[in-house]
Amino acid sequence: MPIERVFTQAGPDEEIYLTSLRPRTLEECIGQEVVREQLRIALDAARGRREPLDHVLLDGPPGLGKTTFAHVIANEMDTTIRVTSGPAITRQGDLMGLLTQMETGDVLFIDEIHRLSNVVEEFLYPALEDFRVDFTTESGVGGRTINFPLKRFTMIGATTRAGMLSAALHARFGLIFHLRYYDPEELVRIVERNAKLLNVPADRPALERLASRSRGTPRIVNRLLRRVRDYAEVRGDGTLTPEIVDTALNILEIDALGLDSLDRAYLLALIKHYDGGPAGIEAIAASMGHERDTLEDVVEPYLLQIGFVIRTPRGRAARPAAYEHLGLTAPSNAADEPSLFDS
Repeated sequence: MPIERVFTQAGPDEEIYLTSLRPRTLEECIGQEVVREQLRIALDAARGRREPLDHVLLDGPPGLGKTTFAHVIANEMDTTIRVTSGPAITRQGDLMGLLTQMETGDVLFIDEIHRLSNVVEEFLYPALEDFRVDFTTESGVGGRTINFPLKRFTMIGATTRAGMLSAALHARFGLIFHLRYYDPEELVRIVERNAKLLNVPADRPALERLASRSRGTPRIVNRLLRRVRDYAEVRGDGTLTPEIVDTALNILEIDALGLDSLDRAYLLALIKHYDGGPAGIEAIAASMGHERDTLEDVVEPYLLQIGFVIRTPRGRAARPAAYEHLGLTAPSNAADEPSLFDS
């Protein structure tokens, strides 16, 4: 039976909560200095020429701010943003409806753009390059192809798997940004800002504890802030203290490094079932009862980042740090397996 976790996909109520905390301008954004500086130059140049911004690709693990940056770009350019996702666009007609609504300078944001079908992707190419589309009204002998001119717009694509984008689609983006994990100080500043917006009194040491257990991810620190706030209001006086944060996160089974029950289950499956690896991701997913995509998109990026797991030519392998964190003894050859990135 799949293990439930606190770091799940946001529901409608939580989306409203997260949206209320979302920065609206580049000046309000915290962290990602390199991306912000490059984006600021591109925005200033586009505004100076009175032209729409080049098409933008944002890639990185979930929760790092790809959607936030898309809305910030639209706000900075003072234009309308239309939001959709790769899985939601199943036919050319779905995309046609969006493209024909775009006004000059508008932003079309496609989340999970790597999941566009080949047919839809190819239909998109002339829209991105020449701002026109060739739309076939009917299939078969009686079908007609109509050339629709489009107003010049900016498309922003977001992906957690840049490697899955075709070379042809990748080449049509003029601006490509990779979002990195945030460092603890940046997360402290983010959660401090959001605690003030929510009128949650908090000690700085409490915010530092919260940030240190948030996996370098703003979305997670915001979710944990909400849950810890609830605990503080029910079991305390509403003020966040280090003791309140520790107790609340222990109840949520989030440890000192931000790992939750699913992360630990992944590591235990790799270590106990497959002797620390190497093991294929399909085998690990099957033994845990989870989808491969969940493990690759949500669990593995952080474990790779902190050096608990490596991807090798023969599969995933656990590193000595993972054994130590779980209180297990690492075998003598635990660090010997070469990484895919080793020369």
